[in-house]
Amino acid sequence: MKQFTIEGKVVFQDIEDGIWGITGADGAKWLPVHFPSSLKKKGLKVRVIAQERDDMVSSFQWGTPIRILSFQILK
Repeated sequence: MKQFTIEGKVVFQDIEDGIWGITGADGAKWLPVHFPSSLKKKGLKVRVIAQERDDMVSSFQWGTPIRILSFQILK
């Protein structure tokens, strides 16, 4: 699977029990599988290297599922 970089902000969506995601600078919505707890802060600016999870779908109907390979917290 191809790797790509996402720069954006961490968001919390109040869907069912709540989900954490990333809204890219371009407005794209990303739904990380196994979201790192160190990133769970609303509005946190991040840069992540990710792979799209085309082998799964989400019942939340929010964002494209991804796997985070590495991340950096931005200032």
